[in-house]
Amino acid sequence: MLISSITVSAWLVKPLIGYVIDNFLSKRAWIFISLILDIIMVSVLGLLNMPILGLIAILVMNSGNAAFRDVAVDGIMCVEGKKYSATGKIQSVQWVALSIATLLTGIGGGYVAEKYGYKAGFLALIPVYILVGITAYLYNEESRAQDKPTTTLLLDLKKLFADKRLLIIGLFIFLYKYSPSFGTPLFFIQRDIFKWGKIWIGALGTIGTVFAIVGSLLYYRFSSRINIKKWLFWSVFLGAVTTLSYLYYTPVTAVVYDTLYSFMGMFIFIMIMDFMARNTIKGLEATSFALLCSISNLALVTSNLSGAFLLPIIGLKWLIVLSALTSFLCLFLIKKI
Repeated sequence: MLISSITVSAWLVKPLIGYVIDNFLSKRAWIFISLILDIIMVSVLGLLNMPILGLIAILVMNSGNAAFRDVAVDGIMCVEGKKYSATGKIQSVQWVALSIATLLTGIGGGYVAEKYGYKAGFLALIPVYILVGITAYLYNEESRAQDKPTTTLLLDLKKLFADKRLLIIGLFIFLYKYSPSFGTPLFFIQRDIFKWGKIWIGALGTIGTVFAIVGSLLYYRFSSRINIKKWLFWSVFLGAVTTLSYLYYTPVTAVVYDTLYSFMGMFIFIMIMDFMARNTIKGLEATSFALLCSISNLALVTSNLSGAFLLPIIGLKWLIVLSALTSFLCLFLIKKI
């Protein structure tokens, strides 16, 4: 957990990345740069034996590259989505693609790593990066350099933090996402108490991903009809109920939860992302969306750390109850967003 917290650190400074992307070069150019650097890094991992510190350093740089690429793609999503009132539909397509990529990575990547070794797995990423580069090349990005006034990081940050609505939405996102995490203990229950093997745990994850794809497709279908504020309100109560359901955790309910909650969770997750995209600031789409995403990421990191701290103190059952209760922290902000 500590190492993973280090490697995702770049995702907490996404507003700074967003400023760079909004003001220097084009979003497509940053995608190309990140892909080139990633090809270099996976080549190093695939050809050389790395000590643990070197591995962590490369993973941190890889995470930074991924963050740049993510912010650039999300900036395109915000610009194009707001232009055509299709942020929800684009988000759905994005997450269907990501879910399918997760399936391919889990199945294909696992096969390559087991049969040919993990180094071959890293090298197998190179043609994937090249394909991503081709699709980025085919995207025609409109130049807004003439329309965009001269600015600096401080001016952009002042504009962001002077937007009261954006700050309230940021606070809402943090409180909505925050709840002490108990996911890791459930994994050990599956392994040590249920005696599940790696294959079944992996298969269950694959099934959950399939249901997540269904949730993405449904949001694509109904995104234009959804009253997001009303759905956010009721999703708070739904989140509390689903969290409390983990008090009854058996081999049967574990399968039900992983499948059903993957479906509902993806639908609600894309709704939140859609809500964030709709409320970005014109001309600072990448920066403002990155700010909201960083707040969301901070809430998840805080959830993991607080869950890890509280678990040995209050135990798993009370941690689940506390996690359910924190779901209601954001309710007082619903009317203000």
